[in-house]
Amino acid sequence: MDKLTKEQRRKNMQANKATSTKPEILLAKALFARGHRYRKNNKTIFGKPDLSFKKIKLVIFVDGEFWHRKDWHIRKNDHKTNQEFWIKKIERNIERDKEVNAELSKQKWSILRFWAKDIEKNLLTCILK
Repeated sequence: MDKLTKEQRRKNMQANKATSTKPEILLAKALFARGHRYRKNNKTIFGKPDLSFKKIKLVIFVDGEFWHRKDWHIRKNDHKTNQEFWIKKIERNIERDKEVNAELSKQKWSILRFWAKDIEKNLLTCILK
């Protein structure tokens, strides 16, 4: 049973953003301040990475812990409602991430993936990578 009403749940889910999340903006601003120039969500690159550096063929993805399965083997059964839907959805996200990594590697791109919480907690470590 969901703790929120249908309207509350709808508003909650609408608040989830696909681009320009706080961790993504934090990383982008820090890189820009260090003189690195990038493109955000470049549609010409497979997988539409959060940040891309075409000259050096580097892409950066900022993955949210919920949507991209951090500790998935432990948290798989955390969903209390509509479990079948959420497991299927998140496992498809996992597969998509693997497909994107494989295709970009085939195209000789360097790939960095950061968890959103890692950026918030250890921004300098992420920038140095």
